[in-house]
Amino acid sequence: MNIMDFNVKKLAADAGTFLSRAVQFTEEKLGQAEKTELDAHLENLLSKAECTKLWTEKIMKQTEVLLQPNPNARIEEFVYEKLDRKAPSRMNNPELLGQYMIDAGNEFGPGTAYGNALIKCGETQKRIGTADRELIQTSAINFLTPLKNFIEGDYKTITKERKLLQNKRLDLDAAKTRLKKAKVAEARAAQLNTSQPEENNIMIWAEEVTKSEQEVRITQSEFDRQAEITRLLLEGISSTHAHHLRCLNDFVEAQMTYYAQCYQYMLDLQKQLGSFPSTFLSNNNQSSSTPVQSISTPSVLASASASLPSVSNSIVTSGISELKSSSGSRKARVLYDYDAANSSELSLLADEVITVYSIPGMDSDWLMGERGNQKGKVPITYLELLN
Repeated sequence: MNIMDFNVKKLAADAGTFLSRAVQFTEEKLGQAEKTELDAHLENLLSKAECTKLWTEKIMKQTEVLLQPNPNARIEEFVYEKLDRKAPSRMNNPELLGQYMIDAGNEFGPGTAYGNALIKCGETQKRIGTADRELIQTSAINFLTPLKNFIEGDYKTITKERKLLQNKRLDLDAAKTRLKKAKVAEARAAQLNTSQPEENNIMIWAEEVTKSEQEVRITQSEFDRQAEITRLLLEGISSTHAHHLRCLNDFVEAQMTYYAQCYQYMLDLQKQLGSFPSTFLSNNNQSSSTPVQSISTPSVLASASASLPSVSNSIVTSGISELKSSSGSRKARVLYDYDAANSSELSLLADEVITVYSIPGMDSDWLMGERGNQKGKVPITYLELLN
């Protein structure tokens, strides 16, 4: 029974406090009550926190759009995250394109120029897809997660303490309003006492003033304490900015790695496709005397690889055709580093000179290379035949 009485009294007290705050807030909005203003430093900190929250949300959402343009996929990932389950793994767009190219190449025939080129392009697209997955994973861990932790953790705490500060301010201003009204009533009672002596009435208002003054002291102390707690939390925003700066550097590094990988993959693919013009012409039964145009290099790749040796595809193709039709050997300079994929291939170092020759039945994209006692297959697009 005592517990029920206590709960009822607490409920009544809470309702009274809520009503008092609501009245104070309404009167402030109507200009009928004074409002305690926060100091300029605290106001600046609150503004900085609000600005940080706003732009962090925008950057986080747009980064998610950048990494996953498909809105349906983003919704699916969100639902699985809320269910604390792992989303099913699916092929991304580059991987899907790569698989289609590989399947088409196998259908057309790996021995044809177009089929072979499709397979090589498909393998490159799948490598780009893998790099894309790594970018998304790294960015999510090192960039998106810290931003999300701030929004869902630190800023929620700041919002909670800021709301408490607002309530303490309303309590303080309501107490000040009651004290002001009590003092006015006491003064009126004192004036009436001169004509109609009522000592009890004066004592009642004097006690009310004393009670209101004590309430103001208590609410002022609670307000000051809450203001200090809020200020300490808000000053942590500077540390948040420093942490987000480190996360931003990680994101930029992840993007740099991704774009560098994609550039290298496409550069390697372009080198592999360098031998295809002559094969393409022979597959279409055109005369071998028809001039062969070299594959044009996009301006971006051309500027980025300006330091690499430039070789006319038509000259290289002509020299290699002669070498394949003869049983002799030629000296060749290596244009780029090459790591052997298996024991049948020979690793190469840029600018070294090796001996190359052809053997019957060998793939048109390869030659046999010798360096001292070492020998193995080498890709012709990595070589420049010497006179």
